[in-house]
Amino acid sequence: MPGTTPDAHARPEPAGPPPAARDGRVVSAARSGPGADSGSTGRSAGRPDTPAEAEVVEVRRSARRRRTVTAYREKGRTVVLIPAAFSPAEERRWVAQMVAKLQTREERRRRSLGGDDELMTRARALSAAHLDGLAEPGSVRWVDNQNRRWGSCTPADRSIRLSSRLRSMPEYVVDYVLVHELVHLLEPGHDERFWGLVARYPRAERARGFLEGVELAAAMGPAADGEPAADLVD
Repeated sequence: MPGTTPDAHARPEPAGPPPAARDGRVVSAARSGPGADSGSTGRSAGRPDTPAEAEVVEVRRSARRRRTVTAYREKGRTVVLIPAAFSPAEERRWVAQMVAKLQTREERRRRSLGGDDELMTRARALSAAHLDGLAEPGSVRWVDNQNRRWGSCTPADRSIRLSSRLRSMPEYVVDYVLVHELVHLLEPGHDERFWGLVARYPRAERARGFLEGVELAAAMGPAADGEPAADLVD
């Protein structure tokens, strides 16, 4: 699928183990899940050092994997794909390492995109760059309750809302959704004029393809080796 997120393949290196996630034990918020394919098993692991905030980590083993390790978010949990031949010690080490990398990347994206004030600044800059400054939002903010739409707009009060799910996606995708909603301030419907204005954003088609891939992956479930179309970590 189009997008800038690279295939996430980390290769095991001979290094000492970082603090490992607890594997196969009863921990706060941990639960088990199905494997990705016939050669995988599902386990859950949580971070025992913060039981009140322990996240669910599902480990899926695959006989098709030889050296690569992948981690991604799926339906409120972290999924880590590892080779079936890994020992329990290797599994614990790589789960901890990949979860840490995923958290670091997400935090970096959160800092880059900022809060509501930064989002408003970003929207105004996009309007000036692609819409001649004609789209003037009254408010732009992140929301956590939009699970079926990436963004929404209320032309009456010129308010724009972006799903917080976008925080894990490339910035050009976030910008596309902002432009899409900004254009709704000028054209409420989805007619030819609307799409003509959206097309002024040069990466609109690519961003739409990225989002379509994410939606398709969510509808169909994990791909052949348990990997989604987007948001992988290497």
